[in-house]
Amino acid sequence: MNRLSFHQLFDALPSPHMIVDRDLAFVAVNPAYEGVTGRTRDELVGRRMFDCFPSEGPERARLESSIRRVFESGRADTLAFIEYAIPLSADPADGFEKRYWSAVHSPLCDEQGQVIFALQNTVDITELVRLRTAAGSSASVPLEEMALLQRTREIEAAYRTSRGQLDRFRHLFEQAPGLVALLRGPDHVFTFANRAYRALAGDRELRGLPTREVFPDAEAKGLLEMLDRVYASGEAFEGSGLRVLASCPDGGLRELFLDVSFHPVRDDAGQVEGVFVQGYDRTDSVRAHHRQRLLIDELNHRVKNTLSTIQSLARPSFRADRDREEARRTFEARIVALSNAHNLLSERHWESADLETVLLAELRALDLDRVAVSGMPVRLNSKAAIAMAMIFHELASNTLKYGALSAEGGRLAVEWRRRADAVVLEWREAWTSPEPVSIQAGFGMRMLERIVTGELEGRLQADAGETGLVWTIELPAIEIEEIPHLALA
Repeated sequence: MNRLSFHQLFDALPSPHMIVDRDLAFVAVNPAYEGVTGRTRDELVGRRMFDCFPSEGPERARLESSIRRVFESGRADTLAFIEYAIPLSADPADGFEKRYWSAVHSPLCDEQGQVIFALQNTVDITELVRLRTAAGSSASVPLEEMALLQRTREIEAAYRTSRGQLDRFRHLFEQAPGLVALLRGPDHVFTFANRAYRALAGDRELRGLPTREVFPDAEAKGLLEMLDRVYASGEAFEGSGLRVLASCPDGGLRELFLDVSFHPVRDDAGQVEGVFVQGYDRTDSVRAHHRQRLLIDELNHRVKNTLSTIQSLARPSFRADRDREEARRTFEARIVALSNAHNLLSERHWESADLETVLLAELRALDLDRVAVSGMPVRLNSKAAIAMAMIFHELASNTLKYGALSAEGGRLAVEWRRRADAVVLEWREAWTSPEPVSIQAGFGMRMLERIVTGELEGRLQADAGETGLVWTIELPAIEIEEIPHLALA
C-alpha cells in the first residue's frame, strides 16, 4: 500500500479543517474549508485568522479564547455552537453573511510535546439553526433536526460544566502538598504534574516529557522498572523511603527520600493506559533518623573516650606523694574543662565548635584585662574541640599558678593563623620578673604532648627565656577542622 503524505490526507478530509499557529495565522486549510468559507487557500495562508474573518463581538472572543486554551493547556477544546458572520467576498464592503458553527480545536505538538499549532475541525450548522427558527411557524420541520440542535446546546453546556469541575480538580491537585503526577503510555510520558512534583524535578515544565528524560540515568532505570511493572501487570506498587536523585535548577543533583505509590489507570475497555503517581517527600525525616543513629553511635564512642580521659586524669592527680586537697582541686578543674567542651558540642549537636569559643571558656577565670586573643575563625570537629579544651585548660592553669598571670605586670597573648595545610597557635606569656623560667616535665607537660602529638598528630614546641614563655602548637587542618558534609541536597 502506498504511503499517504500529510497534505494528501489533509486535503481528502470531507469536513472543513484548518491549522493556525500561536499568532492565530493560517498555516494550512483543506478544500472543504475553502468551500464552506468561500475563500481560497492563497487568500488565507499566512494571514491572521481575524484579519480574514473580522469580528469584534463576543462570539469572536469565545472563538479566540477556545483556540488559545488549546495552546495553554495542551488539550482539545470544543465550541458546540457559535454564531459567526463571514464576509461574502474578500472585500468587506460586499457585506457579511450570518452563519452558525460547531468547532473542535485540537493541539498539534512537536517532538518535545510542546503545542506549536492548533487544528480546527469546523461544521457549518447554519441550516439546522434556520430549521429551528422556522419551526416557530411551520409544523412540517422534522423533529429530528430540532432535537439535534437542542442536543448540540446540551452537549456544550455539559462540556462547560465538566470542564469547570476538571479545572477545580486540577487546582486542588496543583495545591496538594504531596507529589501528584499522571503518566501515559509505555514510555510513561507526563501529562500532568503538580507544583510539588515540578519543584522536586527542578522547577521545570514536565508535560510531554518521558520519565527517562526527567531523572538521571541511574535513577531512571530503577523508576522505569517499577513503572513498567505496574503498566504491564496492572498491579499497584508502594514504596517507603526510596532514594531518588533529582535535578537542581543549577544542573546539579539532590538526594531525596520518598514514599511513593504507583496505581494503574485504565481506559473504558479495562486496559492499562497510564500510571497515577502519588508521593511524599520524607527527606528531612529520613535524614533526621540517620543523623540520630550517627549521634547515638558517636555518643557511645565519645562516652568511652571520655571515661578513658577521666581515668588518665585521675591516676596522676591522686598519686601518693601529692596533697589530697590539691589533687582534688586539680582533678575537678580538669573535669570541669572537659564538661565545658561537652556543653559547647551539645549546643552544636556534637558537630563542631568554634576555636575562639573553646579558648574563651577556659580563659574566663583569668584576668581578661591582661589577655589578648586574635585569630581567624576555625571550626573544630568534635574530637578536636575536646582535645583543645584540655590543652587550653592546662596552659591557662599553668599561667595562673606559675606563669605570666601569677604576678603583677604579666600579660598573655594567644594568636592563631593558617599556614599551608595547618593551623598554628602561639601562646605567648610575658612578664617583668628578672628570674628566668624553666619548664618542668610534669603530668601537665606529658598530657599536652600526648594530646597534641598523639590525638591530633601535631607538633608542640616550648621556648622559655628571661622575659617570657612561648608555646607553639602546629596542628594539621584535616585533623582538627570540621569537614563540610558532602550532601547532594
